[in-house]
Amino acid sequence: MKLQEAETIAESVKQILQPYCTRIEIAGSIRRRKPFVNDIDIVLQENPDTILSMTNALASIGTLQLNGPKIKRLRYGDKNTGISIDIYIATPQTWATLLLIRTGSKENNIRLASLAKSRGWHLKANGEGLFDEHAHMIAGQTEESIYQALGIPYQQPHQR
Repeated sequence: MKLQEAETIAESVKQILQPYCTRIEIAGSIRRRKPFVNDIDIVLQENPDTILSMTNALASIGTLQLNGPKIKRLRYGDKNTGISIDIYIATPQTWATLLLIRTGSKENNIRLASLAKSRGWHLKANGEGLFDEHAHMIAGQTEESIYQALGIPYQQPHQR
């Protein structure tokens, strides 16, 4: 699907879910501004008071294929011409790292994880952050903090 079409759908979904979230961002290849998009990734923090209402809102957007506590997957449109929408549920603590990981690219994530591993550290894909060899969190409050801890310049999403 072309970026503009995927972006229109993602923005529509974002507007529908916004009332049920304390924070919401479009991630993935849309955030990276790629010309073609295979799926839509959204990272959000649920408002605890409206979780049930958000579940109902999700069902109004498309076919709910997965409804887990950390990820929800929808099929928007029909199975041949529609698009998959993955919604990742963050907490205030996991927000930045989860947004970084779910923005990608896969190659960038591998590069960051490899840099961490070369130092004996671990970049947790679930969004928990960057941890040292003693399992102490050393970065993850912002995307920039992870790059800084790894000793490399921050990359804007479109550069990843």
